[in-house]
Amino acid sequence: MKTVSISGSLRENVGKKDAKKNRKLGKIPCVIYGGKEQIHFTVNEIKFSKLIFTPEVFIIKIEIDGNEYTTILQDIQYHPVSDRVLHVDFLEVIPGHPIVISLPFKLEGNSPGVIKGGMFIQKLRKLKVKALPKHLPDYIILDISNLEIGDYIRIKDVKQENLELLDIQNAIIVGVKTARGVDEDEVESGEEGEEKKEEVPEKE
Repeated sequence: MKTVSISGSLRENVGKKDAKKNRKLGKIPCVIYGGKEQIHFTVNEIKFSKLIFTPEVFIIKIEIDGNEYTTILQDIQYHPVSDRVLHVDFLEVIPGHPIVISLPFKLEGNSPGVIKGGMFIQKLRKLKVKALPKHLPDYIILDISNLEIGDYIRIKDVKQENLELLDIQNAIIVGVKTARGVDEDEVESGEEGEEKKEEVPEKE
């Protein structure tokens, strides 16, 4: 998995007023957890663009006041109207400890079902996995070269060494349906595996 580095500054105060002050200065309040203690800090907003506006997933090295922490991006809180980033959670990666993360996937091959006129469908964007950091790939490859009309690739069909897939085993990832339509119950069965966004209170 690719690694990127960013730097931050420790927050002198943790609270709503301090968080608003930092945001006005173009700094995003952040926290690292999962290690010995939580670390509250800020990062310049402009540095987040390469981490957020991409389907890729990274190991993130964060340098804060001379200390370096190895992390993964765990959660981003956005403003409900402007979509501006309000708060970011990072999970510290501990050597030898497995982590849970959602990985993107790439399609390989050409589906004969699509060539015959079928409609390609994609139900998931990423796959939630559990693995040691050293075993995490940049992405998971899905071979669609055998997909005929009416065929689907489900979570249970994905075999990846050293990775445990955590989504519902029967959830549809991708498939090919007839262009005339397909029984909705068959397609909707895959939606259980999709991640649902929940509204969460603003973190300071």
